[in-house]
Amino acid sequence: MVRHIPFALSEDECTVKAVLSRGPGGQHVNKSSTAVQLFFNVLESSLPEELKARVLARYERRLSADGCLVLKAHGERSRELNRRAAFLRLQTLIEKAAEVPDARKPTRPTRPSRERRLRQKSARAAVKKLRSAIIRDAE
Repeated sequence: MVRHIPFALSEDECTVKAVLSRGPGGQHVNKSSTAVQLFFNVLESSLPEELKARVLARYERRLSADGCLVLKAHGERSRELNRRAAFLRLQTLIEKAAEVPDARKPTRPTRPSRERRLRQKSARAAVKKLRSAIIRDAE
């Protein structure tokens, strides 16, 4: 079972910057800023403190020096579509961080599985023993 930390995310908490896209496209891609960089300041956001800590720990490689989560979207030709795609990806990342798995209850191996393991272990040992060199008594 998985517990979810409830949160609400607003686009007002994000800063969007239009940048030049990359890849093929000739003149269009070289002169139009359709790619989008989305900055989300985790520390100053309205997320619950527990979720902030989980996001910071889980996505520390995506964080900038000032604690902003940085996402780039450049798959669409439109700046608006790229902005939406980046925001959806941000929501997905935070939803994944909001999933708190239940603690695993420790279990012990069953008696039949322990017996099966020991039988296999002794059979394997017997095979290995047959491979050893035969030592003959010097009489």
